[in-house]
Amino acid sequence: MQGEPAPLIVTRHVNRTFRLAGETVHAVRDISLEIRQGEFVAIVGRSGSGKTTFLNLMAGLDRPTSGQAFFEGRDLSDMGEAEMTRLRRWRLGFVFQSFALLPLLSAYENVELPLRIAGVGARERAERATEVLDMVGLRKRAKHRPFELSGGEQQRIAIARAVVMRPAVILADEPTGELDSANAAAIFGLFREMVDEEGMSVVATTHDQTLLDLADSVYDLNDGAIELRQDRRSEVDHNRFKRPAGRPTSETP
Repeated sequence: MQGEPAPLIVTRHVNRTFRLAGETVHAVRDISLEIRQGEFVAIVGRSGSGKTTFLNLMAGLDRPTSGQAFFEGRDLSDMGEAEMTRLRRWRLGFVFQSFALLPLLSAYENVELPLRIAGVGARERAERATEVLDMVGLRKRAKHRPFELSGGEQQRIAIARAVVMRPAVILADEPTGELDSANAAAIFGLFREMVDEEGMSVVATTHDQTLLDLADSVYDLNDGAIELRQDRRSEVDHNRFKRPAGRPTSETP
């Protein structure tokens, strides 16, 4: 392979401010960052540090007050609603901290829904939904509704739904925030596996310091400003990236 792969996501001097109770809140301050294909990036920060706002800017769910955000070389601010819809449908997967599963649908139906919306045929829908349920270790729970699943299982279904369209990038907002330590480690291990075996890029926000050895690079985000803490992208020993043994444990819902 010659040189580094071209970046999928680029932010250049991105700022996002809000007016709240008559005051200006600087949620994101002058962030310039590149996310390349096949990278696992962790962004660490306490609640209110700007992590969710920054993910929303990278996903085109919000617009910067100043600066630019690009996806595959295209300025997100120049995209119309139809193009943004195609981008989010086919190229970006988003994992929400609150899972955002539809309560009346089974696990399988939640995972299959993006394929159905995109007009994918029934046979391919079934194959791809089953494939990603296998990936997250929940094929046997496919017929269960969200309220019948533990928190860890619901998060894995949310991840399966995000990857079923085979996106280039997964953006995960505090995906382990509601999980115990064993399930949190397994979820980050699953992300590592998707990067290594599927070639996806993953950007995950977290406040859990114990999970960071699984990431290629780690950034600290404080008061809207970002700083590189660790960069392991040049390391060749991937033994430390082995996913924890076994699938995430089933906790009591």
